[in-house]
Amino acid sequence: MPRVSLSFPSAHSFGPVRLLLNRLLPSLPHPVRDTSVPPLFREPHILHGYRPVGLPWRCYVFSLFQVHNETLNVWIHLLAGVCVALRFTTFVLFRGGGILGLRLQGPEGQGLSLDLASLPLVLYVFSSLTYLSCSTAAHLLQSHSELAHYSLFFLDYVGVAVYQYGCALTLYLYSSEPAWRHHVKGEVFLPAAALLACLSCASCCFAKLYYRRPYPLHRKLCQVVPTGLAYFLDISPVAYRLATKNWASNSALPLHGLQVMLFMLAAFFFSCPIPERFSPGKYDIIGHAHQLFHLLLSLSTLTQQEALFQDFLSRRAGLVREFGEEPLLLACASFPCVALCSAVTALTMRRRVQTRVRKEQR
Repeated sequence: MPRVSLSFPSAHSFGPVRLLLNRLLPSLPHPVRDTSVPPLFREPHILHGYRPVGLPWRCYVFSLFQVHNETLNVWIHLLAGVCVALRFTTFVLFRGGGILGLRLQGPEGQGLSLDLASLPLVLYVFSSLTYLSCSTAAHLLQSHSELAHYSLFFLDYVGVAVYQYGCALTLYLYSSEPAWRHHVKGEVFLPAAALLACLSCASCCFAKLYYRRPYPLHRKLCQVVPTGLAYFLDISPVAYRLATKNWASNSALPLHGLQVMLFMLAAFFFSCPIPERFSPGKYDIIGHAHQLFHLLLSLSTLTQQEALFQDFLSRRAGLVREFGEEPLLLACASFPCVALCSAVTALTMRRRVQTRVRKEQR
């Protein structure tokens, strides 16, 4: 295997850093053309920048610092995860005392009690970090092998399902209006959101496993339709507020409106390979549709987090009184159930991949 140095945009600007990395990190092979990797690892209209398949795991880990067609996909969600964590930390420290769920109680400040009103927000932040972390790992490491490719993207779909239900839970509890809950039968909303999150994970795993390149149109529909239905259900309490309330009356509403716009744009670029469809090879490293999808989805998440912070602060005091302690606990307890169901689906699909790979290797 040839030994080559890592690729950086400017050798003159980053010369000392590049020299240090070359000494500390293993040398990596140059990215290759699409014809040099199996069809499974190719993306439509992306011709260059693929990492060779079958390298040691450390090569894919250290390819975080190499320029290839997944570099920006990885870094966008990695940095978004850091931003989510840092913003939540600053919010806890300066605005949301006791938000981590435990606070001192008693006449002499002894003992601990659960701050139930803040628990859904903690679960939402956890769900955001989950999907961003799973996506980062999938795009960074998926080129290792066929089994790794399938397994990591199944994990990515688990992260998406967890995030979907995390959104549904917090939007229902913090951002919904009593009139909306009465109209849509609020007791049905969370079970339906949980079902659609699990269905979204299962359908994406199924589409990934059973369709081979060149992918037919119904593969994309199998991914987009359940995920789209989940989003439209999850966002319905916000849509009601946006349609019935004066946006100037609440600081969270413009943020919710911006989040919807950013998510719709992200969904467009996820569904359509634009701009690379019109200039194959030109946007291999920077500017292809999946990078734009990652960027817009990350901005959507950060915007939604800010909106939920505002809703949380305005509704925290009366949340337990409005919903009741037991329903709140039950709603929060449903979150790990959705995560477990999605994980079991992904593991089941992974076993089928293992069986297929063994048969193909005989």
